[in-house]
Amino acid sequence: MVKSIVFVCLGNICRSPLAEAIAREKIKQKGLDIVVDSAGTSHWHIGEAPCEGSQKIATLHGIDISHLKARAVTPKDFSAFELIIALDSSNQKDLYAMGAKHVTKLRYYDKTNGDVPDPYFFDGFEGFEEVYTIIETCIEELLNTL
Repeated sequence: MVKSIVFVCLGNICRSPLAEAIAREKIKQKGLDIVVDSAGTSHWHIGEAPCEGSQKIATLHGIDISHLKARAVTPKDFSAFELIIALDSSNQKDLYAMGAKHVTKLRYYDKTNGDVPDPYFFDGFEGFEEVYTIIETCIEELLNTL
């Protein structure tokens, strides 16, 4: 059984904090003992709270992510976490370039192996709703494989 998971996107202010929070909630509901965290491959938003859209969609689903703070992934994460999950191909490639030995894309678990889209490339709030649904579905499937 996997005991630790880190979710990684670019800035750690929209997709990966949602994944972290959704996973924590589902892990708690299932009574599992798994440590969960999130990080970004960039250093742009270190110390910032998740973006407004991610906070809003999480709140609509009964999850508070306002306390989370963005951080950059470090090589130490590659040994500290058993499962390193990238939210898209670009971040997966960046993680390998940083020295990660095995990185799984989150959408591997919904059998598409596609990317979780960045909600900033959508018009309006719909992108955050779509991203939340994708992440929730994939995490449910991920946890079913453990």
